[in-house]
Amino acid sequence: MSEEKPLTCLVDGAPISLEVSLQLSELDPSLRNRIKQDYPQAQATDYICGHHLLKYRLDRVDAMINADLKQTKKINHKLTRALQSDDYDIIDVNEVLTNSLTFGQKVSDDVARFGGSWGFIFIFMVVLLGWMLVNGLHLFGVNFDNYPYILLNLVLSCVAAIQAPIIMMSQNRSADRDRMMAENDYHVNLKAEHELRLLHAKVDHLAQNQVPHTMEIERFQLEILGEIRHELAELRAAQQKTPPTTP
Repeated sequence: MSEEKPLTCLVDGAPISLEVSLQLSELDPSLRNRIKQDYPQAQATDYICGHHLLKYRLDRVDAMINADLKQTKKINHKLTRALQSDDYDIIDVNEVLTNSLTFGQKVSDDVARFGGSWGFIFIFMVVLLGWMLVNGLHLFGVNFDNYPYILLNLVLSCVAAIQAPIIMMSQNRSADRDRMMAENDYHVNLKAEHELRLLHAKVDHLAQNQVPHTMEIERFQLEILGEIRHELAELRAAQQKTPPTTP
C-alpha cells in the first residue's frame, strides 16, 4: 500500500497539516480568484496554510474598504458638482420689487389697494348719494346737474377710464412677482431633484454594497481572529515542547 502524499502549502511548498490549512475549493470565490491571480497553476484541490490565507483575507478586506471609500467619494463629488453647476441665486422677490419701485408704481399700487377696499366703496356711495340728493332736492340752492345727472355719468366714466389703467399697472407688477416666484420655485425644485437623486444613489450604494461588505468584513474578522488564536496556540505548544536550556 502506497503512502499518502503529504500536504504542502500552495504558496511556499512547506508541509502543512489539515488542521492549519484549507482547500481552495472551500474558500470564498472572490478569495479563491485572488489567489489564482498570483498562482495561475493552482487547482481547486490544492491547500493553503492559515498564515498565507490570513494575508489574502486582510488584502480582501482592504480592497473592499477602499472600493467603498472610492465609490462614496465619487458620489460626494457628483453631489458637490451638481450643486455648484447651477449658479442661479435664489432671490427675495418682495425685497427686489420693493427696492425697484418707482414713484408711478407706488402710486398705482396705492390706487389699486384703495380701489379694492370697502373704504372706497363706502366713500363712493356717499358721494353718489350726496350728488343726487343735492341736485335732486336742490339743497342749499345748488342745482348744477339736474336729472338724469349727465355730469355725474361723465365724472363716473372719467374715473373708470383713469382707474382701470392704473389698476392694470399694479396687476402687471403682480404678474412680474408671480413670474419671479415661479422662476425661484423652478430652480429650488431643480436643486432638490439633483440632491434627491444623489441621495438615492448613496442609499442604494449603502444597501447594495457597503452593508453586505460590512457583513463580509465582520465574517473575515472572525476568521482572522480564529487563525490568530490557532497560531498563538501552536506557538505556546511549541514553547512548552522546547526543553529549557541549561547553563
